[in-house]
Amino acid sequence: MALKIDTFSNQVGGFSFFKAVGHPLTAEGMDALLAGLATAGPVALYDPMGHLGTLAELHDLSALTICDVFVQAVERIGEDILGHIARPVTELASTKARTVLIVGFDAGRAADHIRHLLPAGAELLTLDAVRLPDALLTNPRKYLDPLNFATNHAFLRDEDGRHTRLVTANYWTGYGAKGLRLWMRLFDTDGGVLATWEQPLDDGVSGIVLDSAEIRERFGLDAFAGTLFIHAIGARGHDVVKYAVDTYGDDDGELSCTHDANAWPADLYAGLPAAKDGERVTLWLQNAHPTPVPAGAIGLNRMGRDEIRPFGTAIPGFGCRALDPAALFPDERWPAQFELQAGKHVVRPRYEIQAGNRRNRIAHVNVERVDLKADPKIAEASRHLGKGWILPAPILPLARYRSFALPTPMSTAQARLPVQAVIYDADGTEAARHRFGILARNDSVAIEAGEALNGATLPSGYGHLELIYDFEAGADDAADGWLHGLFRYEDRETGHAADTSFGAHVFNGLLTFRGEPQSYGGPPPGLSTRLFLRLGHDLDAVDTLCHLIYPASTPWHATSSTELVLTAADGAEIAHTPLAVPCGGSRLWRASEMFKQHDLDRAKGGGYVLIRDTTCRLFGYHGLIRDGVAFSLDHMFGF
Repeated sequence: MALKIDTFSNQVGGFSFFKAVGHPLTAEGMDALLAGLATAGPVALYDPMGHLGTLAELHDLSALTICDVFVQAVERIGEDILGHIARPVTELASTKARTVLIVGFDAGRAADHIRHLLPAGAELLTLDAVRLPDALLTNPRKYLDPLNFATNHAFLRDEDGRHTRLVTANYWTGYGAKGLRLWMRLFDTDGGVLATWEQPLDDGVSGIVLDSAEIRERFGLDAFAGTLFIHAIGARGHDVVKYAVDTYGDDDGELSCTHDANAWPADLYAGLPAAKDGERVTLWLQNAHPTPVPAGAIGLNRMGRDEIRPFGTAIPGFGCRALDPAALFPDERWPAQFELQAGKHVVRPRYEIQAGNRRNRIAHVNVERVDLKADPKIAEASRHLGKGWILPAPILPLARYRSFALPTPMSTAQARLPVQAVIYDADGTEAARHRFGILARNDSVAIEAGEALNGATLPSGYGHLELIYDFEAGADDAADGWLHGLFRYEDRETGHAADTSFGAHVFNGLLTFRGEPQSYGGPPPGLSTRLFLRLGHDLDAVDTLCHLIYPASTPWHATSSTELVLTAADGAEIAHTPLAVPCGGSRLWRASEMFKQHDLDRAKGGGYVLIRDTTCRLFGYHGLIRDGVAFSLDHMFGF
């Protein structure tokens, strides 16, 4: 059963009310408030702001004796709300309630408007009774300001010689934030609180490292796996906590990475691969809310097929569970892929693949959009936008790695997909083209780059591929602008592997179409780059990989004018290195190749590389590598 709450809209952005009533501290206050109301006699609920439905989804109101529900909007009079016929608030004087609760924050004016209508002896309460302390707010004057709830969830584990490391930067400082700090709470798999603490941040664009081994030692914890809730206080510019997360182990073969959790729980997620023979896929589901997820509320279906098989496992509030997709679909094998019916219960899930000999890797599925429609104007626009929507991904050195691409439907509108893969050498020269044709929604077709070259070569030894629409194949009325793919990399020598996935955008063109070329800061077109590259040299014998790609929907500057800025943990700049990436090409490099060792040593303890370019939009993938042992790879994020 899906939660009937608003979390995110591509037109509006994120909604704050569900975060406000679902915050761990607020949840504790709500428990106390509802317990008091349950013993106080009949209760009337007044819903002037339309938030009652969300409150009831995230908190159990069944213990309350609700005698009336009142509304302000005339068009809502007569609605069935929690089993009561909504009455106009002008009839409040007739209620038998001993307590009236206004379901809203910043509700002082709403309270003043109805105070004279209260029956004699009735108490008036609002949700302001459970608001966070002002010390935890960025903007105390507007409680539901999205910046007051710059939060996210992270998967954190420290057990069996396996550790987790979250890395990010205080990018809010670049938007004028000062005195920023993080409020954090660590939950175990059952939603029990393991630790709560605050961490102040430097005012510079400083590095942030949250390591499970250090946290476990600091708080004297036993082995754990669970959710770290992160709340950035004092945020500016972004109301999301972005981060990269690495998993590493006491065994050198344990090394993997993935992306942030996405702060808004979604109805659907897609891009979950089935296991290969000899593998096991584990899906980590993290409950984003204080209310439990009922058994059977979340399920899987084979992409493009109607049969949904539910997980018969409940998940406690703020808890998490490791589930096995093969228990529901024992006969499916890679490249089969699943759609997750999540019902807005969980943040973007991680999946973990165990391939024996501790060759574990972690990755994430993606939000499947439910608000799109197939749009023939996309094909028409492509006459002006050249290649149009491009999804770039690395082809790692062919002599050592196998690089796979699997198109993944990522919107409910995508019934047919006219798609092709274009393979480029690192210098930007096209080497081969693979036409998938028109893929049906239930098709799962993966290609391997070396085979797709069909005898051609990459003189540089590596390059990249681009998934783009193929309107020559037909179905020019089928595109929805949300082209996605899953990319897999296998080391031929060690057997280690990495998964990553992302979606397409229009890159490096002056003409705009419905928000493309996308810009992280300001209106389109986005024609500049600011990417965060975390460093892994704090870990033993680990170097940092970066694969920068310069995709161009239409011809742009012949080469990029990229600057790599090695930055210390406190945000101070240590060293600068220029880098030129050819238009339509890519560059694969290591931190140890771009910076001197003594400079890298100065960046230990949270330093990073800022990748900056004011002339073009680059797309990047980051990873860590222990030569001859293990590596990781995932897409980068910008700010």
